[in-house]
Amino acid sequence: MQTNFSLAQLADPKTAEAESIVRKCVHCGLCTATCPTYVTLGNELDSPRGRIYLIKDMFENGRDADAETVLHVDRCLSCLSCTTTCPSGVDYMHLIDLARAHVEETHARPLPDRLARGVLAAVLPYPARFRAALRMAALARPFAGLLKKVPLTRAFGHMLDLAPPSVPASTPFTKSGRFRPENNQRARVAMLSGCAQPVLKPGINEATISLLNALGVEVVIAEGESCCGSLTHHMGKEAQALASVRNNVDVWTREIENGGLDAIIITASGCGTTIKDYGHMLASDPAYAARAARIAGLARDITEYLSTLELPQLPLNGKTVAYHSACSMQHGQKITGLPKTLLQRAGYKVKEPAEGHLCCGSAGTYNMLQPEISAQLKDRKVRNIEATRPDMIATGNIGCMTQIATATAIPIFHTIELLAEAYSNAAGVDLQSRA
Repeated sequence: MQTNFSLAQLADPKTAEAESIVRKCVHCGLCTATCPTYVTLGNELDSPRGRIYLIKDMFENGRDADAETVLHVDRCLSCLSCTTTCPSGVDYMHLIDLARAHVEETHARPLPDRLARGVLAAVLPYPARFRAALRMAALARPFAGLLKKVPLTRAFGHMLDLAPPSVPASTPFTKSGRFRPENNQRARVAMLSGCAQPVLKPGINEATISLLNALGVEVVIAEGESCCGSLTHHMGKEAQALASVRNNVDVWTREIENGGLDAIIITASGCGTTIKDYGHMLASDPAYAARAARIAGLARDITEYLSTLELPQLPLNGKTVAYHSACSMQHGQKITGLPKTLLQRAGYKVKEPAEGHLCCGSAGTYNMLQPEISAQLKDRKVRNIEATRPDMIATGNIGCMTQIATATAIPIFHTIELLAEAYSNAAGVDLQSRA
C-alpha cells in the first residue's frame, strides 16, 4: 500500500512502525473472508483491510481519531484471524494496538463509554476487586434488563448477563507460593495465576499445579505478580498496561535470579499472547527491553510445555470432546495441534467444530462493550459446537469458557482440567517414570 508520510512524521517511532506495517498490505482482501466482524456485518470498514485504510488516513494526516474511525476500531475483536490468512505478513496486531492507543489519547468518548471502560480497567485486572464485583453482581442481576434500557448503564446490564450466579471460594492454588513435587524434581517453572481466571474458575490453577507436580515439576506463583496487561492494553490504556508488564518482568526476573526458571507457564491463551509480546511492548525502554525479551522467550502455554514431557497414551475413555481453539491460541500464538494431540493421548475422542477459525465473541472485554456483535458470534460458535454432539467442550482460555457457557448446556472445561483428571484416574501410570 502506498503511503505519504513526511520525514518529520516518520521521526516518531510509533508513526514509523505504523507506516512500515501499512506498506505491506497489498489490498488482496483475503482477510475479509476470515474476519468475524466482516462476515457478520458485511461492511468493508469492519474488515482488516478497511480498518487499515482508516488507520493509515488517521496517522498519515496527523489527526485525532474521529467518531467513524473509533467505531470501526472498537469493533475489531483482535482475534488475529486475518494475520493467519494474510499472504503478505501484515502485522495487524501491532497496528491495531497503535490505533487503540491513539484513540485513547485523542478521542473524547461519550460518558457511558468512558464509564464502562473505566470500571472495567479498574476492576477486572485485580482479583480482589473482581471477586467483590461479582458478589455484588449476584444481587444486581434482577435489574439487568432495566440497566440495559438506560444509555449510561447499558454496558453494566450486559456485564450482569455474564456474571456467574455464585463465586467459587479462593484456594491456595490462586495465591503466591511454591508447590513442589513429592520427589524427583526435574524442573522449576513460574505460573501466571491470572486475574479473572482464579476468581471465576480456581480449579484450573489446581489442575495445572497437580499435573505438573506429578510430572516432577516445581511450580511457583511469584509474590507480587499482577495482571499480564492485556485487558488494559486492548482498551488502549497503555500507561496502565505497561505498568503491569514492567511489574511482571521485575517479579519473574527475581525468580530467575533466585532459583532459575525453565519456563513461565500460562493457562489463559489471551494472557499468553500478550506475555510473548513483552519484548516488543518494552523494546523502546532501555531499562527493561532485554529483560522483557527474556521473559517473553520463557513464556509457554501449558499445552506447549506439556508437549515437551512424555505423557503416556491412555486407553479411550468413551468421552467425546469438542475442542474450541481460542483465537489467541491458534492465531495469536500459532498453537493448533498440540492441545488436540494431548487430549487424544489422554484417552478422549476429539472433534473439531466447523468454522473453527471464527471468534466466539468473547475477546477480553468485547462481549461487554460490543454485546450485539458478540452475541451473534457466540450463537454461531455454539451452533457449530453442538453440531458435533460432544459430551463436553475443551478450550484454553477463560474468556471463551465464560462466553460459550452462557449459551449451551454442554459442560465446558479448560484443556488442563481434562488432562489432569484423566492422568490422575489412570491406574498404574507412573508419570514421573516417564518424565
